[in-house]
Amino acid sequence: MKKILNKVKDKIKSFGFNDDSGEEFDEYLEIDTNPKKPKKTAKLMVKPCVLEDFSDVKEILDEVRQGYTIALINIRPLKDKDLVELKRAINKLKKTADAVDGDIAGFGDDYIVVTPSIAQVYRNPNTDEVVED
Repeated sequence: MKKILNKVKDKIKSFGFNDDSGEEFDEYLEIDTNPKKPKKTAKLMVKPCVLEDFSDVKEILDEVRQGYTIALINIRPLKDKDLVELKRAINKLKKTADAVDGDIAGFGDDYIVVTPSIAQVYRNPNTDEVVED
């Protein structure tokens, strides 16, 4: 082992590596074997939202477009208020989910989930696909 280290040291000296004073290195260089931790990336967030009016869709979609938010949307208030506006809101949510390569699904009668491209909604293989009329 000592012979190998001496050969490596001689090779380094033969390349002329030295410090600014012109003297050759007699010291060893410490190498950190622990890699630097990567920068902390944004975490995926599940955000509960309430859809009370069609205008609430914009804020929800802005969050989903950023790519780190899964929106869990309570549609009951708008459903009780105006079914036409609810259909418009759901169509807008669907179009945006498709545009960002995300996913959208309903849970029961009162909730919809919209995900960005990094998440997918689990669907039971025995459940039929819902098609828009």
